[in-house]
Amino acid sequence: MTKIFMSAAEVAEELDVSLGFAYKIMREMNKELSDAGYYTIQGKIDRRFFHEKFYGTAESLEERRQQHGSV
Repeated sequence: MTKIFMSAAEVAEELDVSLGFAYKIMREMNKELSDAGYYTIQGKIDRRFFHEKFYGTAESLEERRQQHGSV
């Protein structure tokens, strides 16, 4: 079962960026959600929102590869 929220470490690993940069991305994304009226949790980001913003889908890149072959 997949967790609803991603941590900064998960974001950093998925994007192959530093932990500090992952936090910066998450702050920007959480601000966007907050400005739209959603509650956010500092240091966490909604997994589906993250994947939609980066991949245009609710699935991670790895999930897409497994289901559809090479992307």
